[in-house]
Amino acid sequence: MEYTPISPFMRPISHAHLRVIEQPEASIPARPVNKWELLRELSKAQAAFGVSERDLTVLQGLLSFFPDDALGGNAEMVVFPSNKAICERLNGMPCSTMRRHLARLVEAGFLQRRDSPNGKRYVRKHGEERVAFGFDLSPLYCQSEEIARAAEAVREAEERVRRLREAVSLMRRDLAALAEFGEEIQPGLSLWDQFRDKATLIARDLRRKLSIEDLLIYRADLEALLNRARDIIDGPETEKMSTNDARFERHHHNSNKESIDLEPALEKSGAVAGAPDVYMDEPLADVDEQDTRHHLPKIPLHLVITACPSLKTFYQGEIRHWHQLFDAACHVRPAMGISASAWEEAQRFMGPEQASIVVAAMLERFEDIRSPGGYLRALTGKAAAGEFSCGPMVMALIGRRSAA
Repeated sequence: MEYTPISPFMRPISHAHLRVIEQPEASIPARPVNKWELLRELSKAQAAFGVSERDLTVLQGLLSFFPDDALGGNAEMVVFPSNKAICERLNGMPCSTMRRHLARLVEAGFLQRRDSPNGKRYVRKHGEERVAFGFDLSPLYCQSEEIARAAEAVREAEERVRRLREAVSLMRRDLAALAEFGEEIQPGLSLWDQFRDKATLIARDLRRKLSIEDLLIYRADLEALLNRARDIIDGPETEKMSTNDARFERHHHNSNKESIDLEPALEKSGAVAGAPDVYMDEPLADVDEQDTRHHLPKIPLHLVITACPSLKTFYQGEIRHWHQLFDAACHVRPAMGISASAWEEAQRFMGPEQASIVVAAMLERFEDIRSPGGYLRALTGKAAAGEFSCGPMVMALIGRRSAA
């Protein structure tokens, strides 16, 4: 039969408590610890120690009876409130409930009962010596470093889930946007409806709290669907656009005029004025609301960043939303030799988002462009006539990268 140690007042001592008592001196924290910060860390890591919110509420009440903010040092860490005082401090919690949570804290090794001969809690002084009977908080203090490590592990796990959730959300948006873009490039494929349905279902599921395993499955599924969508879009039709792109580029270099037909319109009837883009978070410039609505890009931002990696070389900020792409374009535009007037005109007729895509694409092929300002004005003229879309430009860059 396993031996169970008991306290002087015939109460069992938990094994978690024995581990604290028997731990080597080196494991004791080297400095005092703020009791409220320690409680917050324990609250973050409570699952690792098997304690509940109600247990921590009782612990908070006990800590409030300790007069100092810091645990440790040479101070004795024994508090000796009566059950009635503890329940009053806990806003009238029933005594039976309070005792149950105290027992769990003792079992978890955060408290140690220091019983008097008659089981009462009190302090007695013998000259300069002070002897207190009650609840010893030193086990909590001794585990402060372990608690801090556990709390940090929880934060790291939460950060991983947050970033994974955000990645899934962005990939879902990419899939929805690629479906819209693919419908323009190759209309009539039932696959685009399947992609839209999948994006809608994942958006619904993302409203719930998902485990990291669920998010990893979603990410793998979306990655496969995105690759499939891009393979379809980057097909014969896109190759044709890429050929047009190269021809128009040669025309630009061989002509004394700045007029260039880099990008055909997706539709003759001004279809570049598509439906509002799912990525649009906020207006990016002082552009008329009607114009902004008529020039939002349908191509997903993720695809733009993939096609234009040079942008990250010259812009150190994060680019995860359209307003950040706009900020990056504003940053590199002067260095490319594009005048403020050409940039403002491009925003007016293309919209700030599509103009930003064009600047990013121009940066990717900067060595091949003789006059970036004139190049941008030529494309702006086509946008003003409703004969320009940045989508084929981006897909041509994707095609070049794939062929390299």
